[in-house]
Amino acid sequence: MSSQDSSSEQSPAASGISRRRLFGAAGAGVALVGAGAVGGYAAGSSSSETPSDVVAFRGDHQAGIVTPAQDRMHFVAFDITTDSRDTFVALLKKWTEMAERLVKGEETFDDGATGAGEYKPPTDTGEALGLSASSLTLTIGFGPGLFTRFDLADLRPSSLADLQHFPADNLDERRSGGDLCIQACADDPQVAVHAIRNLARVGFGTVSVKWSQLGFGRTSSTSTSQATPRNLFGFKDGTANLKAEEPGLLDDFVWVGDSDQEWMRGGSYLVARRIRMLIESWDRTVLNEQERVIGRSKGSGAPLGLKDEFDPLDLDSKGPKGLLIDADAHVRLASKEELGGIQILRRGYNFTDGSDGFGHLDAGLFFIAYCRDPLTQFVPMQLALARKDALNEYIQHVGSAVFACPPGLGESDYWGSTLFG
Repeated sequence: MSSQDSSSEQSPAASGISRRRLFGAAGAGVALVGAGAVGGYAAGSSSSETPSDVVAFRGDHQAGIVTPAQDRMHFVAFDITTDSRDTFVALLKKWTEMAERLVKGEETFDDGATGAGEYKPPTDTGEALGLSASSLTLTIGFGPGLFTRFDLADLRPSSLADLQHFPADNLDERRSGGDLCIQACADDPQVAVHAIRNLARVGFGTVSVKWSQLGFGRTSSTSTSQATPRNLFGFKDGTANLKAEEPGLLDDFVWVGDSDQEWMRGGSYLVARRIRMLIESWDRTVLNEQERVIGRSKGSGAPLGLKDEFDPLDLDSKGPKGLLIDADAHVRLASKEELGGIQILRRGYNFTDGSDGFGHLDAGLFFIAYCRDPLTQFVPMQLALARKDALNEYIQHVGSAVFACPPGLGESDYWGSTLFG
């Protein structure tokens, strides 16, 4: 839950909010009210040929990393079930064709929902018929397990390794790991779910779903055009996040430059952590203690002792009771000032998945971060938080995964073409 693109990455041609994106996400129920407004996105040049909510699929970097964060997410991790490299590469090529159509608001195949005839299964499941593109982005990543297959061991980047078990982790292996992942983000939940559903359907026999996660209400801003959202604890989250408008910082902390694997140049690493929030305990905690634990004012989002959300952290000043921002406050331990300058790009979402069977909400933060090297950025950050963070009394890390996201696609590239050739 720590606070942490180049402007050349794909962005929608212009901003706009469709009637469905505003009202049609009723499936989130009252959770949407607490999550803030419908996710915005940065405006660009308009075009009479490109709908305003279409994000370009091809470019120097994959879309869905620094693209202004959409309001909804469907994330899925797959395991590979085939021993044939050719079969797997053929799936990646097919997925690429489908993904390029989906982000335009098209069916996965021409007339796919109804055109196959009444005695054949449709080639598109059809639940997105009549819906717009809703700023859909699809981002692929490869997990460490992929490199134990297809004679790829020599091409595994040294930065790609299963994350260590951090202090206080309570990981569920059924919600962790995976040979590859696809992240779908959109401003309409049905558009995101439709994309993942159809990609998984076509992958049957070559890959199988290991786990997936739905998310609503982004918990960070990836563009200066977006207001800071709130998490399920009611605090503004991600105030100090990297932004798409900071290309120099993105080169330093997000995009892979020099690497032991040339195929990753221009890519990034994705860290996913399913963080359950102990909602009932938090809700019984007094406001003063909530703010002490976080290190920020709940109302304004300002660092304690200051007035504005974006005031620089003051980690040295003291009040009558000691440091204004406690030594174990979350914002202190997650800050670049405490971490020797380390920063990451956050792109997380709230989730609610019913109850745990004991009368407690299964809810929290699906944390997603992109970084240039998880071993030198995310790992030291998480170690500091796991050892000292006062917030640990109210959260549990129950899922974990890491993936290498290859660079963007040129005109004739497919997902993974820099790796598979």
